[in-house]
Order: sequence, then C-alpha cells, then structure tokens
Amino acid sequence: MRVLVTGGSGSLGSEVLAELGARGHEARPASRRTGVDLSTGVGLAEVVAGVDAVIHCATATQSPRRVDVDGTGRLVAELARQPSPPHLVYVSIVGCDRSPFPYYRAKTEVEQRLARWGGPATVVRATQFHPFAAAVAQLLMVGRVAFSIGDMAVQPADTAWVAGHLVDVATGPVPRGFTRTTDLAGPDVLAMGEVAMMLRQHAGQGSPRVVRVPPVGGVLRSFSDRVNVPSGDVETGGRSFAAWLETQPQRLPSLRR
Repeated sequence: MRVLVTGGSGSLGSEVLAELGARGHEARPASRRTGVDLSTGVGLAEVVAGVDAVIHCATATQSPRRVDVDGTGRLVAELARQPSPPHLVYVSIVGCDRSPFPYYRAKTEVEQRLARWGGPATVVRATQFHPFAAAVAQLLMVGRVAFSIGDMAVQPADTAWVAGHLVDVATGPVPRGFTRTTDLAGPDVLAMGEVAMMLRQHAGQGSPRVVRVPPVGGVLRSFSDRVNVPSGDVETGGRSFAAWLETQPQRLPSLRR
C-alpha cells in the first residue's frame, strides 16, 4: 500500500514511517521538510495523489487552529478530490472532548469535522506519550520540590506501540464513513508526584518533596479530574514509563526556557 504520513518528521510520524517500511508498505512522508505545509496547503495536492491511505500525525500545540483544524480541512478537501478518497486515520487524544484546554478543543473540532465529511475516516485516541509525561513533571519541579496539581495523573503510552496500531488501522479494512477505535493507553496510571520521583531516581538524585496544590482555572481542574486518563473502553499495552525511562540519558533534556 502507498500510505501518506503527515507530520512524518515528528516523533510519532517517524515511528509510523519506520513501521510502514518494516511491513513492506510504500511510506510517503509529508512535512515542511519535504515541502508540504498544512497551514498553507503548499505541496498538499501533489503528495496526496495516488495514495491508498493517510495517517494524519501532523499537529501544532502552539497553533492548533492553523495546523490542526484548518490544515485538516485542507487535507480533507484534497482527499475528497481524489477519484476514490483514501482512508484517513487521525490520531487524537484521550479525553480531548472533556477539557477546555485550547489544544484539546482543536482536536475535538477536527474529530467533528471528520465525522461530517462523510469519507472514510478513523479516529484513534491515545494518551500522552512518555516524553510528554516526563516534560510535565520537570516543569512542575523546582529543586527538590515537586508540585502536584490536585489529583492530576497520566497514563503515558509508548510512541512505537501507538504507531503500530495506527499502521494496523490504515492497512486494514476501509470503513464506510466515520468511525473511532478503542482508546489506547500505556499500562500504568501515575500521579505526577510518582513521575517526579522516578525522574529524580533515574538521575541519581534523592526523592522529591511532593507538595500538593489546588487546581486553579478550568484547564487545570479538568486535568485534576483526570480527563486525560481513560475511563471507559481502553486497550492498554506497550512499554511502561519505567521501561522507557531506562532507555533515556541519566539527565533528561529539560524543556524549561
């Protein structure tokens, strides 16, 4: 099969490309590095032509309206122009429809657009990936103090494991219209204090002092309510956060600026 992967230069997209190649499929990456820009539509018509399926990994947390929402609209318009519209597989986020976080709202809007499109589209929701869980815990640490916002927790998933599921869906039966798979999540639910402790132990440091603070505002309250942790039908698997952490440098790169 010829499969287009948007966001092919990102962490998830690169795993999807590798999995497609390992299974003998023709993988076609699409990103600004390859001359395709969802935010403007440049290069989109050319890269879509002749593909059998699209795994849509492209996203932009800082500008989700321009890339996720409007960019997906451009992508769908191009797919609709094809003689036989390819199957579009879209990776979304568990609980995105239960949080006022703008990035999650954008993900929900994309899902709704795909449902209205009428073409073959499948939404695969997954929990956050291991690097994201580590980054959030780092941002909530100051010295030996780890702040825990309410009951906030994560159930992080392994990127390669999710990539394998996306390839399964894209190369499997084509749905008639819109559908959504079972949510995907990692094997363990971890409170943010637990993540912080694991990070410090991995770095050879002492355990942090966990300080619980109340959530302020709708976004933090939603995460304290654990909207990002699956509450219904879910498939769990892949490497645990602890197993992933063992493969990382002793001192993880910090996202602080």
